[in-house]
Amino acid sequence: MHEGEIATDVSLVDSLVRSQFPRWQGLPITKVEHGGTVNAIYRLGDELAVRLPRIGRASGEAERDFDTVPRLAPHLPVAVPEPLELGEPTEEYPYRWTVVRWLPGDIATIGEAGESTPVRLAEFVQALQGIDAAGRPWTTRRGRRDHSGSDEQVRACIAELGGDPRLLALWQEVLDAPRWHGPGRWLHADLHRGNLLFTGGELTGVIDWGAAGVGDPAGDLMTAWLFLDERGRARFRRELREFDDATWLRARGWALEMAVVALPYYRDTNPLLAGIARHVLDQLLSERAG
Repeated sequence: MHEGEIATDVSLVDSLVRSQFPRWQGLPITKVEHGGTVNAIYRLGDELAVRLPRIGRASGEAERDFDTVPRLAPHLPVAVPEPLELGEPTEEYPYRWTVVRWLPGDIATIGEAGESTPVRLAEFVQALQGIDAAGRPWTTRRGRRDHSGSDEQVRACIAELGGDPRLLALWQEVLDAPRWHGPGRWLHADLHRGNLLFTGGELTGVIDWGAAGVGDPAGDLMTAWLFLDERGRARFRRELREFDDATWLRARGWALEMAVVALPYYRDTNPLLAGIARHVLDQLLSERAG
């Protein structure tokens, strides 16, 4: 999927666990097929999972998990994968890695998710952004102060996808939108279908905190286009009345950027992310048509 990706397998995970956390040796290990792009996931027994970065740009995620997830988890209305151990690099494997709690649940389309999903997502965003972030630097890639750093890449990707003038017009509106002048807030920054867990149609978990950090709250409002449809988006927005039109416009910008960058890159290698990107573009364009 990525150039320079590190290969992993059950044998590697078994070796790492045996050498560093022998209390768990002998537990069955199963590779988890998922839509993620930068980490390999293996289930360890019934209650644990091993998370291994596959590329260099994800190599700091293990440390970030240990810093952020325990700090945020007690304040959130859904379960998150608690990090239990931080593994060290070896001759076989070059990055730090984690053992986390396994969370039950399944990913779902918006059609499979329950009616309460937009409200539950809004509750999650409110709880996360309500956690004190004072003194924390703005660290998230999505939710940074200014979209202009992505201008060249976004325009090139729109051109690669056919150069739809509606997308270019929306992107220009995003660039011209007022910036966030409030303090930075905690963000998950990757609230798409692959990172939301459901049980019986109810949102019960949020996984993959590797992109989490502090930034513009619009960075998490983009889930309104990443996951929801028009009806769900309206309900989600009603629950988050504090945000002005400019913040929602910047949120569209993060959704647009994610979609146009991801679709050409993952079109042939990751059907889940390519499908999410197509959903975003369909939602954005239908809004323009309306």
